Amino acid sequence: MTTSPRSLASALFPVGLLLIAMASIQSGASLAKSMFPIVGAQGTTTLRLIFASVIMLLLLRPWRAKLTAKSLRTVIVYGMALGGMNFLFYMSLRSVPLGIAVALEFTGPLAVAIYASRRAVDFLWIALAVIGLLLLIPVGDASSGIDLLGAAYALGAGVCWALYILFGQKAGNDNGVQTAALGVMIAALFVAPIGIVHAGAALLTPALIPVAIGVAILSTALPYTLEMVALTRLPARTFGTLMSIEPAFGALSGLLFLHEHLTLAQWLAITCIILASVGATVTMRKESKPLVPAD
Repeated sequence: MTTSPRSLASALFPVGLLLIAMASIQSGASLAKSMFPIVGAQGTTTLRLIFASVIMLLLLRPWRAKLTAKSLRTVIVYGMALGGMNFLFYMSLRSVPLGIAVALEFTGPLAVAIYASRRAVDFLWIALAVIGLLLLIPVGDASSGIDLLGAAYALGAGVCWALYILFGQKAGNDNGVQTAALGVMIAALFVAPIGIVHAGAALLTPALIPVAIGVAILSTALPYTLEMVALTRLPARTFGTLMSIEPAFGALSGLLFLHEHLTLAQWLAITCIILASVGATVTMRKESKPLVPAD
């Protein structure tokens, strides 16, 4: 009688962490956009990752992680994927609404979910995702209002997100939550030169410091720590299904904080991508542990 409530609580715990992480990261993205006029997307990414790495260094003490040569390579790839995901996503936000950028970026995790299943029914989910993409980026339709370069940045962030999931699960299994701190530190080292070259002394603007710290906490330190915990406690099916609602979080955050109103076709496109991801993960073969890349 006592094991059932405990079992339920342990099952709901990582789910709650992931929902909090999604809400946090999309709210942080809305706040980050206010920094673009001063330091650009490049400088914003740099400040976000630098402050986040300092926060996570103090909280998680990643020097305690016992790294082998093999696990270090995994952490480096994870960190570079994390940095690329952040950088390309912010670059897309310069010209693409938040909800649409998240939906385009989400094709990365969707590809991971479909690859993990590889059943005939996956063609249905692929078709839904393609319909969503065509609605977001109508070929030859200049009136769509979606900047193609911004869309390309978001899709590139999706590739990095897929790598983040795969290598993050492996690195997390090797070193636990400390991997999140190590990954953010590597991401900061990877992106910082770009931000410094672009923004220069503007990165030291005093008024930006509180905003940058807020973005670092909301968009990196808090959600990536929570995601790392969830990644090692959820099956790939559950993780993918929950992550499927990320585009909706992005669209609502853009509407509430940035007043970005989407058209009916754009909401329909986001819905198609969400349904594709939910379908892909629900029809996955049952797994006993999270999906990790083979050794």
